[in-house]
Amino acid sequence: MKQSSILLAITLAFSLLLLQGCGGGGAKVNSTVTTTTMGQELQDLETTYNKGLLTEEEYKKARKAILKRYK
Repeated sequence: MKQSSILLAITLAFSLLLLQGCGGGGAKVNSTVTTTTMGQELQDLETTYNKGLLTEEEYKKARKAILKRYK
């Protein structure tokens, strides 16, 4: 009788551990890592602007967004 109680407790504990690792029912987690520095982003932006690929307004808006991100 005592062995069956221990076996039941072990089975229950193991089942709970398995359920914990299920990840919340298939929740998808996305993660992004950026290794670009603020200086590099600003240089790339300026290069793009100088090539005529951005308007002055787009350039200023993007520059402001970069500076805000690194505050």
